Amino acid sequence: MTEPVPHPVDQRLPAGRLLLLGLQHMAIMYAGSVAVPLIVGSALKLDAATVALLVNADLFVAGLATLVQAIGIGRLLGIRLPVVAGATFTVVNPMILIASQYGLTAVYGAMLVSGVFGLVIAKPFAKLIRFFPPLVSGTLLLVIGISLLGPGAAMIAGHDTEAPDYGSPSHIGLAFGVVALVVLCTRVLRGFSNQLGPLIALAIGLLVAIPLGLTHFGGVAQASWFGLGSPFHFGAPTFPIAAVLSMCVVMLVTFTESTADLIAVGEITGRPATDSDLARGLATDGLSAILGGCMNSFPDTAFAQNVGLVQMTGVRSRWVVAVTGGLLVVMGLVPKVGAFIAAIPEPVVGGVAVVMFAMVAAVGVQNLKKVEFSGNHNTFVVAVALGVGLLPAFGLDRFGNSVFFQHFPAWLQTICGSPITVAAVLAFVLNLVFNHLGRRAEPDLLSAP
Repeated sequence: MTEPVPHPVDQRLPAGRLLLLGLQHMAIMYAGSVAVPLIVGSALKLDAATVALLVNADLFVAGLATLVQAIGIGRLLGIRLPVVAGATFTVVNPMILIASQYGLTAVYGAMLVSGVFGLVIAKPFAKLIRFFPPLVSGTLLLVIGISLLGPGAAMIAGHDTEAPDYGSPSHIGLAFGVVALVVLCTRVLRGFSNQLGPLIALAIGLLVAIPLGLTHFGGVAQASWFGLGSPFHFGAPTFPIAAVLSMCVVMLVTFTESTADLIAVGEITGRPATDSDLARGLATDGLSAILGGCMNSFPDTAFAQNVGLVQMTGVRSRWVVAVTGGLLVVMGLVPKVGAFIAAIPEPVVGGVAVVMFAMVAAVGVQNLKKVEFSGNHNTFVVAVALGVGLLPAFGLDRFGNSVFFQHFPAWLQTICGSPITVAAVLAFVLNLVFNHLGRRAEPDLLSAP
């Protein structure tokens, strides 16, 4: 008897392909992941050595979380889909506020509690999956993709709009050249080479950046061969109530973001996530917060740009991202490797990233194609969630940080500062109001006649 052909998600590719495809996933997510420790370290005025420690811990924990998501641990953890985990930006403002008021020991104490909270509520939260139909998940993915284009633009043009070199033609030209390479590789190459298109574009972009003087490999020589901070580097954790509550809110926000991405990966790979699958995936986010609290790192979420990469390349094997997880662990343990990847100029990574972010938005549009828009208010639901949800993404300061809700209480900024959270809450609630509570069929006021 012939053995049954495994599902594409479970296929084990040849070692060489696994390594290259895993490296491609890592290159796509690296800049976004390390941005969190760099922003937090800068805001708290930590010295360079401490920031480097945060970066190493961030990569190490992200690698472990990615491995768990891809491989799974029994019936408790890991969605067993090609999901790459990375530090969530949702945690940045709360961490800075907590550290400024209570110190870093409170940050990591609160993170530990939020991780336990995440493990406890993962399964009940996952039960809400039936309230995430294509109307909700599609709208949320569309918002995720569009809102991430802001950070993508910052990677290309610069993070400070008032800096003299902001929008430098060389940076923008390099990024657009990388986009053109991605398009060319996708159109011309076939088979495995086609799947490596983004990585090929990154490599060529890096080579072009060298004579332009945009690469700085001095950090590679200065970086040590081994470096991972000891657990609780900043001291024994403390647990102020306000800090704990704030971090638990962050966990709920992270779950909302991850839910949309996990559902999207399930649909892209042809293995739709059940509520049990979703519970294991969300529980891994909780585990990452516990690991982060111990190892001086950050809570992780499913990275949207890697969801876009799965859609673009069609590579559905979870073992590819398991390799990515292993590479991230190595980078966390061997700073020299991380320093080399960090030498890739942001405009090069940004050129690929904006395509990946837009792919996430495109997946959202595909989901919305499954929605019935006649004889109901679904167009109205999408319009309100999209319009109001994206407001924080456009109300930015000169550094690209959302300041739309800056005069509101800190806890409300935590919730509403993320376009993803605002859109998720609106799409979720409006879907209930118009399609579940006293439902009745009426012409959509915004539909074409």
